[in-house]
Amino acid sequence: MRNFKYIAILFLFGSLVVGCFDDNDDVPQVSSTLEINNFIWRGMNAFYLYKADVPNLADDRFSSDQQLNDFLNSFSSPQEVFDALQSSVDEFSFLVDDYIALEQAFDGITQNNGMEFGLVRYPNDPSNVFGFVRYVLPDTDAENKGIKRGDIFNTIDGTQITDQNFRELINLDSYTIGLATFDGTIITPNGNSIELTKVQYTENPVFITKTLDVGGSPVGYLMYNAFTGDFDAQLNAAFSQLKASNITDLVLDLRYNGGGSVTTAIDLSSMITGQFAGEVFSTEEWNADLQDQFGSVNLFDTQIRTGEAINSLGLDRVYILTTRSSASASELVINGLDPYIDVIQVGAATRGKFQASITIYDSSNFRRLGANPGHTFAMQPLVLRSINSAGFTDYFDGFAPEIAIDEDYSNLGILGEPNEPLLSAALDHILGNRSSKSYHISVLQNVGNSNMLLPDFELMYK
Repeated sequence: MRNFKYIAILFLFGSLVVGCFDDNDDVPQVSSTLEINNFIWRGMNAFYLYKADVPNLADDRFSSDQQLNDFLNSFSSPQEVFDALQSSVDEFSFLVDDYIALEQAFDGITQNNGMEFGLVRYPNDPSNVFGFVRYVLPDTDAENKGIKRGDIFNTIDGTQITDQNFRELINLDSYTIGLATFDGTIITPNGNSIELTKVQYTENPVFITKTLDVGGSPVGYLMYNAFTGDFDAQLNAAFSQLKASNITDLVLDLRYNGGGSVTTAIDLSSMITGQFAGEVFSTEEWNADLQDQFGSVNLFDTQIRTGEAINSLGLDRVYILTTRSSASASELVINGLDPYIDVIQVGAATRGKFQASITIYDSSNFRRLGANPGHTFAMQPLVLRSINSAGFTDYFDGFAPEIAIDEDYSNLGILGEPNEPLLSAALDHILGNRSSKSYHISVLQNVGNSNMLLPDFELMYK
């Protein structure tokens, strides 16, 4: 990203880089498809984690520039080139044609109407899809129009949402949702509709911070929805609040947290603990060409990136609420903490993403400064896999919970309230009441959510 710290090795690739075009009266010339394709190959050849699995990325694959150009010209678009250079095990690398939007997403800036939702197949007709509101962002169109967690909708602009059209429908800047009810089996339209409009919005991922009285003991609850570096100070302030309450346990709600900054994940883990400062949190494995230069060890920290001292709780256990939407940096926290403290996972299995990426630009050192003005393509390829201090990685299937419970779309509850089902299950365990409870397990399949079209969806990045 823009704070990419690995600089020295990049200059080794200078001989591979095609120079930028000469200016014509300071007006950038539009790059050709071949030039963009060449940038993609060079960047993947240099950084891709799974380079060894892709024969066309081998250093000796092409005997001449012309042979490489012939290969690149065999594709009709940059996206086709990028797809052809990905390993079959890679679900997460991607190419963008507008890196400005990508950078804004990293900073928490999106086009947003404030309605954060999930999309689920109908129980009696799996080709049809309904939406359920997960939460509503403050000071947004959705909040102003009274939308609340648990609201159900099954149409957009009068069209039934299906597994074939949902991406197109949710990508509109303005749309009207048709509200419905769900009794656990049947979706019933109620005749009401609400028009929503997206505007540029910056989301504070520190959504709820509170202390609960649980059997006479103070228990902290923190709902954290993205590892956004620009809000590290707000995250640290939330831990200051929890620390001042002398909490005995923490319930960390990552159920909708798709990931983000590795640095923030390490700092969050250091806020939960504090007693392991300077010890190994994780190590990084890059491709064979880069491991000696880039392979590094991440340590539990004592400061956030601003230099402010971390507010640490010194806990020896933590409860983490998860769903399939918990990914990347959320999973890094689970994996990094597991060798040190008791991590009790409540909810559903996580996504299964242990790799991190960087943004690669078309410049002489692949960084943002000096990026080719002839286009705005950039790549976000996987460049490393994260390994915890016990050597564990490659959790393709995610992390399964110790306490299995799914969200009940007919009874989602109020986030942060003790009777909200996932939080209640964690509190049951704290109180020793788990054996007396049976928890909801859903048979409905999630197909997506309101963040799935964002350029930083389920990313973990350096």
